Amino acid sequence: MAETQSRGLVFAGKKRGTGTDDFDGDDIFVAKKSMLPTMASESDPAAALANARHEFGEHGGVNMSIEASATFTVMEPETMRRMFAGELGPDRDFFIYSRHFNPTVLNLGRLMAALEGTEAAYCTASGMSAISSVLLQLCSSGGHVVASRTLYGGTHALLTHFFPRACNITTTFVDIGDLEAVKNAIVEGKTKVLYFESMSNPTLTVANIPALSRIGHEKGMTVVVDNTFAPMVLSPARLGADVVLHSISKFISGGADVIAGAVCGPASLVNSMMDLHQGALMLLGPTMNAKVAFELSERIPHLGLRMKEHCRRAMEYAIRMKKLGLKVIYPGLEDHPQHELLKSMANKEYGYGGLLCVDMETEERANRLMHHLQNYTQFGFMAVSLGYYETLMSCSGSSTSSEMNAEEKELAGISPGLVRMSIGYIGTLEQKWSQLEKALSRMQDGTLLIKN
Repeated sequence: MAETQSRGLVFAGKKRGTGTDDFDGDDIFVAKKSMLPTMASESDPAAALANARHEFGEHGGVNMSIEASATFTVMEPETMRRMFAGELGPDRDFFIYSRHFNPTVLNLGRLMAALEGTEAAYCTASGMSAISSVLLQLCSSGGHVVASRTLYGGTHALLTHFFPRACNITTTFVDIGDLEAVKNAIVEGKTKVLYFESMSNPTLTVANIPALSRIGHEKGMTVVVDNTFAPMVLSPARLGADVVLHSISKFISGGADVIAGAVCGPASLVNSMMDLHQGALMLLGPTMNAKVAFELSERIPHLGLRMKEHCRRAMEYAIRMKKLGLKVIYPGLEDHPQHELLKSMANKEYGYGGLLCVDMETEERANRLMHHLQNYTQFGFMAVSLGYYETLMSCSGSSTSSEMNAEEKELAGISPGLVRMSIGYIGTLEQKWSQLEKALSRMQDGTLLIKN
């Protein structure tokens, strides 16, 4: 059944007839055997999104209808048997239960597949559920993962603590920029996954996706990339990665009002994850609400415009802050260690990312800076997460990377005073820069500026 029904993730088949469940043998053969169309024909993600199927409303509305049903009826008893046998599925508008597939969620999956240039995509209730489900599908008990040592704290905790205890899956963490270290960490016959972030959280280290993908594939591994920090900017699947993950809650949502995730990859993987007997998504059930899927589907069309402005302002602030003497980390700056690498991989015209970091060296200085930026000048908010229209700031070592111990943070390059800023686009650039300057001037000169 999973093979048939996953087709609805990537293309539209025949619609159900009225009055009776309308199907015949030829149609079933097409649903089960036809080749999957690729979603990777467009190199620019905005062009790919524009070419994706547009879903209209039930009564001809320009926006799709929300299918809020948990369960779905059939006209004939035989139809239900055939759906459970895998002969009829969402590709031809046959649905069973929304934990399995839902029309509104499937539409968002089509958009995510177009965005990342993959065959298929499945949207989940959170970014962490997407990460954990993929890794559980690819790794069995006794399996091994090679991962970047600089990861989101929740992912690091999953790999460091939860998987070894609950699943007997172990991880070797490496400097993802050291290709020889990556090769040496791979255990032949045991390592199943090479896992890293396209742009690391929070240090903004850029991964060499083509080179890492080649290493992984030479060893028969699945290359999984979290692209949460760089939608539109980077397209890991087009650069060689097998699976692309997202916390949709961030830039793709843009509103800091929903929690959601996505798995983008080969149809064969999505099929396996929806298998009734062995599928991690099907059996663990991190189901996205159809109303959330509708909201997100309406935001993706302007993601490119939002990302361009996030990135434009981040670049301008990084340049100006560096001139003031602040220790700024931003991949768009020429002195960033992976600036040229990112430039060679990035999709044109989208910039270098919407986040920057300021290293204040100590947590006390970091907190004082954020206090003035929020409470004195209203430059932004002290809050975790990213991709919001307002600037969000956090001291990573004591917040989103707090799951890591002191040694792990040091190896990852996370300073105690590292302030991560997700640059917003509300107000004018000069208005917000003036607010930032006022906060800096309020700080005592001898303790604020930390020279590069």
